[in-house]
Amino acid sequence: MFFFLLNLALADLGSICTTVPKAMHNSLWDTSNISYTGCAAQLFLFMFFISAELCLLTIMCYDRYVSICKPLHYGTLLGSRACAHMAAAAWASAFLNALMHTANTFSLPLCHGNVLGQFFCEIPHILKLSCSNLYLRELELLVFSFSLGFGCFVFIVFSYVQIFRAVLRIPSEQGRHKAFSTCLPHLAVVSLFLSTATFSDLKPHSMSSTSLDLSVSVLYSVVPPALNPLIYSLRNQELKAAVWRLKTRWFQKH
Repeated sequence: MFFFLLNLALADLGSICTTVPKAMHNSLWDTSNISYTGCAAQLFLFMFFISAELCLLTIMCYDRYVSICKPLHYGTLLGSRACAHMAAAAWASAFLNALMHTANTFSLPLCHGNVLGQFFCEIPHILKLSCSNLYLRELELLVFSFSLGFGCFVFIVFSYVQIFRAVLRIPSEQGRHKAFSTCLPHLAVVSLFLSTATFSDLKPHSMSSTSLDLSVSVLYSVVPPALNPLIYSLRNQELKAAVWRLKTRWFQKH
């Protein structure tokens, strides 16, 4: 689990660093410019880290399922080599997905201006600037990606149903509470991420507005990566104790 948490932390950090620093720079300097190459790089990195995050969340759910529902097979199914292979597969799949979407999106001719109604380069807003019928090819890729994402979500929900059934058989009330308090926030973050991303990219044009698009994009691109460290790291008792000691020392010095 800690190995996958490390990979998830890298994906979260990369996702935040891809969009937020540029948005902060534009806000502080009262500008809204980004180069064509910079937009392509931002789109590729964002798709790469977001795709990796979804794959890693799915793998972590499988790790939790095996550890709770099939503990005797854990060493066989999730040894160090198997974990490394699954993490490598997640990053490789994310790279191919990001490369495919970026190459396809930026191969389209743009004839409706060069202004994006968003705080970062996002595929649906770039497609609005295209005047080519080839954008249908990118829409097909988006539908395919979201189908895979929905498949991951179904797998996570099914796994958690089995996990909750196993947890309910735990005789200790404290043990059940600890398991539920750890699983439910993770499931909530996954649900928030997938629902807002799907709504942002597939919502009808009649519902489009600058403020709504901005709010939904912030929800799925910034909020889940920011919440993941709180959900996972702060549930570690040793980390809580270390943070408390640092806070106590700081107040004592000041």
